[in-house]
Order: sequence, then structure tokens, then C-alpha cells
Amino acid sequence: MGFVNYLVPLRDVARMSELQREDIIFLESMVLLSLPFIWVGFALTIKRLRSSGLPSPLALLFFVPFVNLPFFFLLCLLPARESSVTRADAARPGHYSFQPLLPESRAGSAAIAVLLTVPIGIGAVLLGVNVLSTYGWGLFVALPFTVGFMAALIYGLRQPRSLHDSLGVSYLAITLLGLSLLAFAIEGLLCILMAAVIALPLAGIGGAFGYLAQRRRWVHQGGPVLFSIILIFVPVVQWTEHVAAPAPPIYTVRTAVDVQAPPEVVWKQLVAFSEIPPPKEWLFQAGIAFPIRAEIHGTGVGAERRCVFSTGAFIEPIEVWDEPRRLKFSVITNPPPMEEWTPYSHIAPLHLHGFLVSNGGQFLLTPLPNGGTRLEGTTWYRHSLWPAAYWRLWSDAIIHRIHLRVLEHIREKAENARQTSAPK
Repeated sequence: MGFVNYLVPLRDVARMSELQREDIIFLESMVLLSLPFIWVGFALTIKRLRSSGLPSPLALLFFVPFVNLPFFFLLCLLPARESSVTRADAARPGHYSFQPLLPESRAGSAAIAVLLTVPIGIGAVLLGVNVLSTYGWGLFVALPFTVGFMAALIYGLRQPRSLHDSLGVSYLAITLLGLSLLAFAIEGLLCILMAAVIALPLAGIGGAFGYLAQRRRWVHQGGPVLFSIILIFVPVVQWTEHVAAPAPPIYTVRTAVDVQAPPEVVWKQLVAFSEIPPPKEWLFQAGIAFPIRAEIHGTGVGAERRCVFSTGAFIEPIEVWDEPRRLKFSVITNPPPMEEWTPYSHIAPLHLHGFLVSNGGQFLLTPLPNGGTRLEGTTWYRHSLWPAAYWRLWSDAIIHRIHLRVLEHIREKAENARQTSAPK
């Protein structure tokens, strides 16, 4: 590592066309990580130049390698000067460099607010997902709040706007961000709709705070600093999540049905069940993975069960074979939990791989006094999505529907088998 890496991070590559996929991902990651800090550094450099009475265009030296180091040192030594222009600007709240560039009309201000916040939002999503591999508070809480706040604040910089209009611009910005993620093949429709349940209210809360902030004098006087803080807020939350990386807890979902057949008959159907008819539930038709059939190779502990889903097969080594009372298995291979709906042929967001994982499951058969069986299915799973309480509502509901699809199919087959074998 030396000074040359500052200019040429990939010394073995002479041309952009020679970049490998790993090099491209590395460079994109570095660019995305640097954007918030570039904004903060550039904004503070301009502010320091103005306080020293120097021309603002000198801020371009910020981007000149090696020259920028003595330039920063010089700025640290120069005293601040209060010019007549500075005093006049301080006497006029609401005036700073880029405010006159904003349109006065509501439509024009709304367009600028959206055009500025949506690309920033896309960049934050790419940073959190593709670089830091986090689907958590930064993505689902901090980002929609920040987008709503920035959209409302920018919308009201030139002229004070009403709360109703400010909220409308905030909702417009977060909606266009979601549509952009779909258009650029970053996410699928179903996951965007799931996230929208919490993203829209948070964007509205951010918009309300942005509406209140636009009327504060200190906001107008310290605009660049405020926007710098806002821009680094989401990356800081995402980076904190990436570094902390809390271990996801293990959740349990249990579902039971009563079967009008003895445990011996039910057992034969659950170990390896036949193909289930196509689903009618909207959840599965929207892309959530659903069970199709189950196969088993061998008997007893150590046998391998394969539960085939629409997206692949769960490989399930048998741990407990207590016929006809209990069948328990672990899971060593998980297929994707869903197939995203997208206008493209196929996309594979990171959350489809390793963010929702089944650890194991079991079937418990309890004899009933009427000669039937209570069949209970259990799944132990974990997910790395935060806020965990919100995403667990979805995951528990989905796994419960998967249980019912399997258990009801086993019940139907077991009751038919009992009727067929009953003496006439």
C-alpha cells in the first residue's frame, strides 16, 4: 500500500475494459461509500472559503490529489473574516447559495425535491444491500424517514409550503423511489409492497418534520451543514448495523389440524406426501415459495427427506423417527423463499439467499379420543431482517400458510386412505 493506490487503486489494470466483475464491484462500493463524505467535505470547504473571504471556486481543489492536502492546511491557518456580504446574508434569513436556484412554483419545487431525493435514496439502497449486506433499520426505517424529510424540506426552501403539500411531496418521493427500485431491477414488486407498509408512514413522519424545519431560521442559515448531516445519517445507521451484526433469533411457528384417521394411517402420508394441486392462495400466486411434494430416501434416523418447493428443495436429514408419534428433522439446504415479481425475466436480490432460513421442523401426532389424530407441524427458523418484529409478522404468516397447505393435503389423503381401507 502506497501513495500510488490513492490515484490507481487497481494497479494491474490499465484500461476500464480490462476490469473484472470483482474489480467493478470493488470500485462501485468505494464510490458509493465515498459519496456522503465527498458531499460533507466539499460543503465544508466552500463554507470555510467564504468565512475566510476567498473565492468559492477554489473549492474545486478539494478534488485535486496531493494539492488538496496543503490546501486544507492553509484553510486551517487562515482567520475568518466578516465581510459586508456576510453580514447582509446573515440579516436575511432564508438566503444561502443554492436557494435562488430553486423554482418558486409548487410544481417546480416538488420536481426538484423529487429529483434530488430519489437518486440519493437509490444510492443508499445500493450501499446498504450490495455493499454492506444489511436489510435493517437503515433501509426500512432511517431511509424512508430521511427521504420524506429531505423532500419536504427542499420543497419548502424557496417559499413556505402547507403541511398538506409537504406530505404529498414526501409520499411522492418515497413512491417514486420504490418504483425506481422495481424499474432498475434492484427489488421485486412483492417485497416493495411489504416494505411500503412501514415506509409510507415513516416518510409521512419525515415529511411532517421537514415541514416544521423549513420554517426555522437556523435551517436557512446552516443549510449546507444540515444537508450534510442528513446525507450521512442513513449510511451511518447502515454501517453501524453492518459492524454490530446482531445474531438473528430463532422463531417457532406451530400449526395443527385434526384428522379423522388413526396415527398409523396419518404417518404413512406425512413421511412422503404426493404432489399437492396448484395453490389458490394469493400469497403463493404472488411469488412466495410453496410446497409441492415430499420424498424420502431410507427410513429411521439418518434418512434424508426432500421437501420440494416451487423454488427448489429443502434437504432434511431425519433426527427423530418415532413412528407413529413424532418425526423431527433438521434442514441443511434452503431454496429461495420466493420468486420476485418483476418486469424482467429474473432478478435475484440478496435477501433471497440466507436472510430467511429454516433450521428444522417436526410433525407431532397425538391420538384423539374419537379415533382420530391431531397433526401438528412445527418450523424453527430465523431471519436477518429488521425491525424483526415487523418482518416476523410476514414470515410467521407465510410459514403458517405453508403448514396449512401441507397439513390439509395430508389430512385429505389420510382420510381417503382410511375410508378406502374400512370394511364394507
